Amino acid sequence: MRIAVGFDHAGLPLRPVVLETLQRLGHEVKDCGASAFDPLDDYPDFARAVAEAVASGECARGILGCGSGVGASVAASKVPGARAALCQDPFSARQGVEDDDMNILCLGARVTGPSLAEVLIQIYLAARYSGAERHARRLGKVRRIEEDARAGVFETTQGRKP
Repeated sequence: MRIAVGFDHAGLPLRPVVLETLQRLGHEVKDCGASAFDPLDDYPDFARAVAEAVASGECARGILGCGSGVGASVAASKVPGARAALCQDPFSARQGVEDDDMNILCLGARVTGPSLAEVLIQIYLAARYSGAERHARRLGKVRRIEEDARAGVFETTQGRKP
């Protein structure tokens, strides 16, 4: 599987374990940065690059790392077709894919240690979307929200005109 990865300056401590885990599991990696510490490396830049690679189909899944994992998940989920989530436990890493078709795993280097990160990655990559009727119905609603966003619906609901 081709996996897009990206880390901001605060996520760099998890970079080695993510890359080593993916290599050991036989996955191809598209590295969307950063690779060296620079406090000007901001999570939205890497989140966008990973989310675009996943949403376009260039990569099957993505993994993002920032300090908490929250900022990366917020930014990546703004890209239509990207379904990013912060996971800090094995259940969420599996269920996020099986039920919600999560395609980007977000990790927080300041809250998730290397051993747990490795477990979460393995579980996330092994999980498959169930396609169960209730989950497909819900995912359809998520896609309609994305379509509304593309059409500018939220611009007008906030008192602004597109």
